[in-house]
Amino acid sequence: MKKFSQFVAVWLLLLPLAIAQQTRVYREGNNWAQEITGSLTTVKNLRVKVDVGSVRVEGGSSQGINYVIRNRAYTSSEDKARKEFDSYKISAYVKGDTAWIVADWQGESPHRFSGDFSVTVPRDMDWVKLETEGGSVSTTAISGRVEAQSGGGSIRLDDIGGAISGETGGGSIDVGTVGGDLSLHTGGGSIRVNSAKGKISAESGGGSVVVVSGLQGAVLETGGGSIQVERCNGRVKATTGGGSIDLGDIGGPAEIETGGGSIRLASAKGIVHAETAGGSIELNGVPSARAETGAGGIVARFVSSSGERNDSLLETSAGDITVYLAPNLSISIRASIELANGHSIRSDFSEIKVTTEGGDYGPKTVTAEGNLNGGGPVLKVRTTTGDIVFRRSH
Repeated sequence: MKKFSQFVAVWLLLLPLAIAQQTRVYREGNNWAQEITGSLTTVKNLRVKVDVGSVRVEGGSSQGINYVIRNRAYTSSEDKARKEFDSYKISAYVKGDTAWIVADWQGESPHRFSGDFSVTVPRDMDWVKLETEGGSVSTTAISGRVEAQSGGGSIRLDDIGGAISGETGGGSIDVGTVGGDLSLHTGGGSIRVNSAKGKISAESGGGSVVVVSGLQGAVLETGGGSIQVERCNGRVKATTGGGSIDLGDIGGPAEIETGGGSIRLASAKGIVHAETAGGSIELNGVPSARAETGAGGIVARFVSSSGERNDSLLETSAGDITVYLAPNLSISIRASIELANGHSIRSDFSEIKVTTEGGDYGPKTVTAEGNLNGGGPVLKVRTTTGDIVFRRSH
């Protein structure tokens, strides 16, 4: 009698779920489709974990947690299709404060089969975690934090109030607006972040990385693609194995490194470190900088700053260096051309004195020194073979 009572209690617990879920199988062109619809009690957390298929979650629903699952078997045989559908065990339930939708493939490896999981939830979810072995993942309009994982599909997240964690084996990652920190990783796809209020950490094995707006700094890395940041407050670190790096207005220090591409910076509020194995470097609106390239030109525009200023270094093995200096900038200049035959140092400032050594029948060295506005942090400018020019900014 006690066991029977326990069975009835469990059956009554599961009854609302059974009533809330419906399944139908129907022909779709030359193939077969299975549609499963259902609803779950509203709770604060959602986890979706599937072996096959894409996952899409949209916030804003005021009618609880509702799901529509569409599986497709690409075969003309209804018997084969139903066997495929039966091999994909799908369960939906609530455990504690978390709603679960789980799809477990229990047959042989699926062939010519796809799934699509669409879930609507209240916007004020605390936590949403989505996992799929290979399909795409999409989530919008969630006030809490979101975690998304795919074995190789794309990830798209937008209008997320909390922190975001996104990881895919090779697909692209596209983030709209987010109110918290971001941690993004893809094995090879591109990454794009439109607007982030928190810190950004983004890494790709080889795709491009783009940040339109960040409020608390960013660490960006790719194995070989380009990196672009339009504006970002705080510190920015951008590293690529070989692509170009283009940074806009940076509200803090910037650390920039590429294995061979060009570097461009619109402005920075802190010290800038820029290094490339062979591309050109252009730094605008910087208080101090250390820039090195193995074989490219350097253009740097220094501005006066009320913040901390440090010594600067501009160095290239083969290329011209052009330096623009604000008229009110207090700075000490030390410049040299190691192999100056056919090259020179030119200046708009009478305080910078140029000296030439060597000459007609041997290597020539050109150096320059001077203190502007009484002197200040030292700017060293060096090129092995190339011209050096100091210009007055307007």
